[in-house]
Amino acid sequence: MDCMIKSPFWDRYLKLVREQLIPYQWGILTDRIPCETESHAVRNFQIAAGVKEGEFSGFVFQDSDLYKWIEAVGDILQYGRDEDLEQKADEIIGYIVSAQQEDGYLNTYYQLKEPDRKWTNLLECHELYCAGHLIEAAVAYHKGTGKDGLLKAACRLADCVDRTFGPEEGKLHGYPGHQEIELALLKLYDVTGEERYLNLSSYFLEARGNNRFFEEEFERRGRISHWTRGQVDEPNREYNQYPYAYYNQFHIPVRQQKKAVGHAVRAVYMYAAMARMAGCCRDEKLLDTCRELWKNITGTQMYITGSIGSTPSGEAFTRAYDLPNDTNYSETCASVGLIRFAMEMLLNEADSSYADVIEKALYNTVLSGLSLDGRHFFYVNPLEAVPEVCEANPERHHVKTVRQAWYACACCPPNIARTIADLQSLIYSVDGERFYVHQYIGSEREVTLPSGTFRLIQESELPWKGRSVFRFESENPVSGELALRIPQWCVRYSLTMNQHSVTDFSVERGYLVVKREWKDGDVLEWVLEMEPSFCQADQRIFYDAGKAALIRGPLVYCLEEADNGPYLHECRVDVQGKPELYWEETLGGYYGITVPGVRYSGRRQECLYEKAFVEKQAVKLKAVPYFLWNNRGEGEMITWIDIM
Repeated sequence: MDCMIKSPFWDRYLKLVREQLIPYQWGILTDRIPCETESHAVRNFQIAAGVKEGEFSGFVFQDSDLYKWIEAVGDILQYGRDEDLEQKADEIIGYIVSAQQEDGYLNTYYQLKEPDRKWTNLLECHELYCAGHLIEAAVAYHKGTGKDGLLKAACRLADCVDRTFGPEEGKLHGYPGHQEIELALLKLYDVTGEERYLNLSSYFLEARGNNRFFEEEFERRGRISHWTRGQVDEPNREYNQYPYAYYNQFHIPVRQQKKAVGHAVRAVYMYAAMARMAGCCRDEKLLDTCRELWKNITGTQMYITGSIGSTPSGEAFTRAYDLPNDTNYSETCASVGLIRFAMEMLLNEADSSYADVIEKALYNTVLSGLSLDGRHFFYVNPLEAVPEVCEANPERHHVKTVRQAWYACACCPPNIARTIADLQSLIYSVDGERFYVHQYIGSEREVTLPSGTFRLIQESELPWKGRSVFRFESENPVSGELALRIPQWCVRYSLTMNQHSVTDFSVERGYLVVKREWKDGDVLEWVLEMEPSFCQADQRIFYDAGKAALIRGPLVYCLEEADNGPYLHECRVDVQGKPELYWEETLGGYYGITVPGVRYSGRRQECLYEKAFVEKQAVKLKAVPYFLWNNRGEGEMITWIDIM
């Protein structure tokens, strides 16, 4: 493995993934752990393989939950082999390989339930989406174990897809309803060198929005919807209030798209593939499109926590600056996809804005989606919540104020697992003579530059403190450049080399660049100021007018009922006051923040509305990192706090 994580903060999460999250999800997927919504994912493959008898159960995309679990296993095994975990994965992979048909086709829903309707409903039914997740799982498991059984199955499936789809006469001229396979095929191309996979990925991207395939297949199946099992006027209407072509991002060709629209997860999965394709083919025009989409998302449609998708209707983007805090969707999977899009852009061009968003989404939304026991999950990530309102109000019922043990549509839990397990891929990159440090996460990495190889050991105290130390080990001096990201949240920083201040550096696109001959024993100390501060939103986000959010370093903070009592909307914060840090040993240890404020206490009245009389009381408000909320029981939470 190129990079090993050695971080007190992240080691805890990697251990949680290995010892709790992955085994727990294995229990759910194999139906060994009782759950309100049973998965049947493994059972479906056992039936398709002829090992068991029965019928298909679950959603049409049920296979993908299992594939993402295998991907997480492959990623976590790169840090160290685990015989028991590997045996469990190998057994399941055996069922998958046995279930695959001779022509390479593999999808348990269609094999068991509708064998005569394969490839007839690409818009709704996720065949290509599931195929993409199998491919990604196979690539990760091959990297983690060196075994190629699943990789060969993935190639057979990719070959089946390649024989079925494309611009040639006699093939289907379709593309995925839910994007995913585009990125997966590029990863398979990287591993195998097979150009057909590169070309197929390119076809799926370039065909999108350039024909009327979805409308034509809709007519061919008699306008029958998979979800209603009856005739409908147009596709996707049952699930989405926006034009269906926008929902699936085929309203115009991908190269003409400038604004993020529709289902947020589908969008960023596609944008990640576009960015990777642009880099692979050195396609500057496609990269320009990606830049425009990136600017639109992060400049007008992203929450302060790095989450995206402001409405539950279609789990979708809406319009610029429409970012409500209590009815938002902010699906965990969408932030996972945004991180992937950001990393692909970062590999194309080193710009700190991409790494800033990775950090923001990772520390706030992705970690918020996982409880500290590794067995409960948020699908939706609100920025404020009142439990009784979320329970009673249908416009807020999608917001859960307690993490759930599982979901019928369980895309988020395995997505969290594979993202944390693949953490090492987000930290560093090399471009010519320059070595980039994108994330400050304790780790060790062997670095090869044109002039030689050295080992870099990073010791980082983030996210709690802003100090990172870099130690160099090398048999011979190595000439090159080290580029350190200057985070967006950092106002002041200092850099010393072997205890001497470094003044000979440049700053390029948000990175501090030091060029020198690196020698064995060199020690670089990088200190980022991490004072708590208040943040205000653009005035066009009217939901946040007169409010402030509290941040420190990469972390967004929130108020919880557990610390401040109920009726948090009565609280006002003094943004001129000085926030104070305190260390709390519970919840694994964290820095909380107290800030001065007032509470305008209301009262319970005989009549619903009476003459105004409000009691004003000075208070010390206690804020905790947003990602930790709801780990101390159910209660109210707010992120944007009214200003005094």
